[in-house]
Amino acid sequence: MLFIIDCSDKPDHSQVRLDNRAAHLAYLEGFKEQLVMAGPLLGGDDDMIGSLLIMDFANEGEVEAFCAGDPYAQAGLFDSVAIRPWRKTLPA
Repeated sequence: MLFIIDCSDKPDHSQVRLDNRAAHLAYLEGFKEQLVMAGPLLGGDDDMIGSLLIMDFANEGEVEAFCAGDPYAQAGLFDSVAIRPWRKTLPA
């Protein structure tokens, strides 16, 4: 099942993001089979202000475990994380 993971950074935490970026990207490498797409959310000045991922997991428990293990989450970067089931419709 596909899930959208929508993460918003805490204000004034850009250095936390930068300090943990390499570990976050390495963590994602371990989930290549589940990773559909991922990238940073950008603010008006192109600063990274969050993350958006689309992942394929069997259930919500697996996606929650993935999110809990993310170095960004462990470093306290996120103000909020929303996990939503998602169905791709287009393009077919």
